[in-house]
Amino acid sequence: MDTGVRARDTRKPADEAVGRGRAGAWLARRRWRMLLAGALLTVLAVPVALGAESRMTSSQFVAHTEAATVDRMLDEEFRAGDPHMVVLARAEGGVDAAGTRTAVRSLTTALRHRPGVTQVRSYWDSGHPRRLRSKDGRTGLLLVRLRGGDEDRAARAGEILPLVSDARWGPLRLSVTGEAAVQAALKEQMQHDLVRAELIALPGALVLLILAFGSVVAALLPLGVGVLTILGALSALSGLAAVVDVSVFSLNLVTAVGLGLAIDYSLFITTRFREQLAHGDSVPAAVATAVATAGRTVWFSALTVAFAFAAPLVFPSMRSLAYAGILVTLLAAVVATTVLPAVLALLGSRVTRLDPLRRWHRTRPLTAHEGGFWYRLARAVMRKPVPVALAVVALLTLLAAPFLHARFGLDDDRALPAGHAVHAAGERQRTEFAAAGSPPVTVVLKGFDPSASAPRKALADYARRVSALPAVRSVTTVGGTYAHGRLVDPAGRGADAPYRARAGTWLEVATTAGPYTRPGTRLVQRLRALPAPVAPLVGGAAAELVDTEDELLARMPWALAVIGVTTFALLFLFTGGLLIPIKAIVLNLLSLTATFGSLVYVFQEGHLRWLVGDFNPSGYIDVGMPILIFFVAFGLSMDYEVFLLSRIAEEYAVTGDNGLAVARGLQRTGRLITAAAALFAAVLIALATSGVSSLKTLGVGLALAVVLDATLVRALLVPALMRLLGRANWWSPAPLRRFAGRLSHGDRTHDAGGLSGGEADPRRH
Repeated sequence: MDTGVRARDTRKPADEAVGRGRAGAWLARRRWRMLLAGALLTVLAVPVALGAESRMTSSQFVAHTEAATVDRMLDEEFRAGDPHMVVLARAEGGVDAAGTRTAVRSLTTALRHRPGVTQVRSYWDSGHPRRLRSKDGRTGLLLVRLRGGDEDRAARAGEILPLVSDARWGPLRLSVTGEAAVQAALKEQMQHDLVRAELIALPGALVLLILAFGSVVAALLPLGVGVLTILGALSALSGLAAVVDVSVFSLNLVTAVGLGLAIDYSLFITTRFREQLAHGDSVPAAVATAVATAGRTVWFSALTVAFAFAAPLVFPSMRSLAYAGILVTLLAAVVATTVLPAVLALLGSRVTRLDPLRRWHRTRPLTAHEGGFWYRLARAVMRKPVPVALAVVALLTLLAAPFLHARFGLDDDRALPAGHAVHAAGERQRTEFAAAGSPPVTVVLKGFDPSASAPRKALADYARRVSALPAVRSVTTVGGTYAHGRLVDPAGRGADAPYRARAGTWLEVATTAGPYTRPGTRLVQRLRALPAPVAPLVGGAAAELVDTEDELLARMPWALAVIGVTTFALLFLFTGGLLIPIKAIVLNLLSLTATFGSLVYVFQEGHLRWLVGDFNPSGYIDVGMPILIFFVAFGLSMDYEVFLLSRIAEEYAVTGDNGLAVARGLQRTGRLITAAAALFAAVLIALATSGVSSLKTLGVGLALAVVLDATLVRALLVPALMRLLGRANWWSPAPLRRFAGRLSHGDRTHDAGGLSGGEADPRRH
């Protein structure tokens, strides 16, 4: 409970900060050297950063799974498997017309002579018209395989796309889809969308910064910090890409998070600097205090966010995104606490120049007096904390409910905009070809040689058992084609698919289930459990989804342990209370679950498409997206938590009054946090203008998480719960209290852990 007694407000921690601000004073004295060093590093970073994208992989996540191993074996050992590009050749005169066949032969020859093309098969030479001919008999498929790994194939596909994408070849109308074509198209679309997002985000952010800072000069500072941060992070990632695989998706993450954190950190440091000038401090003293107080908070925040990004390191497929998050977070803190103070020392009071809304800002100062809106809001919430807390929790639970029905899949051509030629070709293939909607599952029997009679019989028995499994249409291997437990075609498809090599043999399992459905994933699990002549390796789209989900679920406890332990430790060291870190983690989990439920409602079920920009609901959420959003949003939420707690702890150290500290802390940070959240949301909403559904999901998800956290959580739930916990917020056992006291905020005189009754003695002031 609160003491109800207001102690003398001596502002002791802020005064002591000047004495502790040796770093800020050093930066103020050497401001020109720091600025020249920053300019030199920027010039060196520009050419390296501009070449970063060319070194990155086109995949969203870098796969190291059994399904990826099967795909690699099929390509390298058997020269078989799913085609990397599928060309749809439509002829109005029909696929069997003489002119059509002549044009196809010419097209096939042209494709075979393209660099990197290893194989071209088609309806016209496969002997399988039902599989590669459309239902209306006017479109046939050409199946193209390419040399190299995922990135090489995507690059080759990008070179071939102009030839066959929405193009004419004699009487043929061509379109193209397939994995490599999709990856090439996604990479190109992401690059285009990233440039557009930046063109939208930067002017919008500048306008919001002018409204928040009340100065054009001050508003330009966060953008400068953001540019330096992004260039540095991209340069580092470019070097890292020469050693390990780095996803091109990291570019979007660096841009969004780098600009957002740069705005946050600059906002708080610049605001503290202006506060100290308003209190009569000299420019060097104001810089010293800003670095010692807000700068210290920035580093606690940056470490918390960086540890949140470090948690995905336990997932092999997400490590490149973790590298990007850690680099951009730490660089944002470095630039904000070195270059920015040097600029502030140079500008001095001129940082408030050029305010186009001077009259409006005079009536609404950045940090208002004790009776301001946020102070009154905190007091109103703390007068009725239980109803407020229950109402907010009920709302967040309602938003979270759709997540119970979440379905997961992986990006394919449907992640592209509806009008994109590759997407349109994929839709045509699914609707016009009977066997296209459910891609086959592949089973590799590594090292198994079916040339002798006994192994051949064992393979036949295994194929029969596989063909009898639910959702299996047929099984084809070196011995023929099986369906419903019996041999239906002794010849099989041996004419156009090599099912045997020195590496072993493989089976093609045609299914009636989509790859991202429960029957499809269940089939993969049954195949892996079914006794086989040798241990089977199962691949295909459904197997890739199963492997990805298994990896994420198996490693998730370790990731949660990393983020939970590090967050708890940092917040405890920052505040000295044991309950504050627990409360922060629980509230973050609640608001993030609400975000996930909203994403399912919008992107899986297709509601409110008009609000977030048109897209193509696929009926599932990309399996990696909730994980990525979780770690990014968790870190950003802790960013705001640290800034709010820093002021609450500072006020508490002065007054010893929990309720007064919460009200004053929210008053001094409420507008800043709201402004920072609005700016960050604006940057992320710009990312949501992307035509790629995964980028749109990321932008909307993170923007929603930030808005929920800055409004419902920080403005309502935090004051309500801190009022209910009262002095217990700051409790910790004596040994831990002494240890944390070396790092926690301000004077620990009022620590509840040292009081038997949990109340501070106001006479200590």
